[in-house]
Amino acid sequence: MRWDLLSLFLVNGLIVGVLYGLVAMCFVLIYKASRVVNFAQGELMLIGAWVCWSALAQYGLSFPVAFLFTVAFSALLGVAIQLVVLRPLIGEPLISMIMVTVGLSVFFQAVLKWIFGVAPQSFPPVLSVQKISFLGMEVEAAYLASSGAAIVLLAGFAYFFKVSKLGLAMRATAFNQQVAQSLGVSVRHVFALAWAISAFVSAMAGIVIALVNGVSAGLSAFGIKVFPAVILGGLDSIVGAVIGGIVIGVLENVAEYVDGQYLHWGNLYTIAPFYVLVIILMIKPYGLFGSRDIERL
Repeated sequence: MRWDLLSLFLVNGLIVGVLYGLVAMCFVLIYKASRVVNFAQGELMLIGAWVCWSALAQYGLSFPVAFLFTVAFSALLGVAIQLVVLRPLIGEPLISMIMVTVGLSVFFQAVLKWIFGVAPQSFPPVLSVQKISFLGMEVEAAYLASSGAAIVLLAGFAYFFKVSKLGLAMRATAFNQQVAQSLGVSVRHVFALAWAISAFVSAMAGIVIALVNGVSAGLSAFGIKVFPAVILGGLDSIVGAVIGGIVIGVLENVAEYVDGQYLHWGNLYTIAPFYVLVIILMIKPYGLFGSRDIERL
């Protein structure tokens, strides 16, 4: 067994897993606030990547300016989606709102292909160093830097939800919308805030992935890859989403190592998370950290 190669895959799995956890947290934020599963999450990542690429490659902005512009644009887009598309559906069956997010996914894909085409594009170099030696291994600098930023961001969100007034309002709304509204919380503002946070965090993750792999329509599939992490951790648990993302990231890379060294199936990297997801849900149907719903008849 090549321990050096396995260690490299484990480190890559941890780094990518933190990104998975960050995007999985976006799913959970929207679900906890409005009980809607957003199937357009991958497209929000893709929009962020394309907007940042356009600001860099076509308009010549510096990366810090392009990055700030992208996250601001994405946050406003998230609010616009909630106000224009989803708010009129409040009170309608949840399946209607979920199907609208599916329609948004198709709509955004079509619009982005119309604007930017279907050819993959490489990001202009924004980091002076592409790879960094870490514990004797060569790791993508963008992933390493983004992991540090993601950890800081997750810590910031933990503080936001536990201490800030808006964070407490979001927690109250997630617990019971009617009770929160009776206490003076604006549920509509909480919905808009949840979509804004989800959109700009997704844009950040999309930019990081595009820095390494380039930007193309295929990047939106990242949203579906993250979904096993969401279900694994528990659809209503932010901590579970983060841990589920790390587990899926490590699992994918270990599966790729085992497949490359021993099995040679060629697709174990893609299917392993879903197999493990099915097995865990057979044991814990609500995920590792999800809340069990109790219904009285």
